[in-house]
Amino acid sequence: MSQRPGTETAAAPVLRRFTDLCRHTIQASDGDVGRVEDVYFDDHSWTVRYLIVDTGTWLSGRKVLVSPAAIRGLDAAAARVQTGLTRRQVEESPSIDTAKPVSRQHETALHSYYGYEPYWAGPDRWGLYAYPYPLLQADVLPPNQGPPSENRAAEELAARERQDQEPHLRSARAVTGYATRATDGDLGHVEDFLIDERDWAIRHLVVDPRSWWPGPHVLVDPE
Repeated sequence: MSQRPGTETAAAPVLRRFTDLCRHTIQASDGDVGRVEDVYFDDHSWTVRYLIVDTGTWLSGRKVLVSPAAIRGLDAAAARVQTGLTRRQVEESPSIDTAKPVSRQHETALHSYYGYEPYWAGPDRWGLYAYPYPLLQADVLPPNQGPPSENRAAEELAARERQDQEPHLRSARAVTGYATRATDGDLGHVEDFLIDERDWAIRHLVVDPRSWWPGPHVLVDPE
């Protein structure tokens, strides 16, 4: 089992395939809550913001969002994601209609419910932090990460501006199959995503080029 994301010493990143993650069960501190069905990622920063979890028969198939801030470990062998949530917390969390775009208002309600600092309230990938875990417990900083910048006025102004903007969240399942293009033509279509479990950044798109070249899959930097 991997360590809590963001608490490792400096090492090569551990990349998880999106398609593998979708077979994982979400585990609360007092039992299972469902299975990962999809993820929402921010197409500006290419960061996974939420796991979309199907609660199955427990909550009559209701979908819930789980932030990487709640994740305490990933067990690839057992296909399980450990969280610090309770089943009651998940049950009483704000509802989500995955057929509609996620609004900033809904995100604000979700973050307020769980007590997370908003990821859009700062200049880094996770607001004032490089990793998601400190959103829940701001006094715990991963190794090699210093305290927030002292330039609070500028940060607060930028945060207010982002607060007024709608999020740029996309479903990974919906984007799978999209065509990708280079400056001189088509590359192929998106088949998978490689996600860094430390900060939940999408490091590579896995692209199938067989529409124009019978070669192996290629990795494309999304940024």
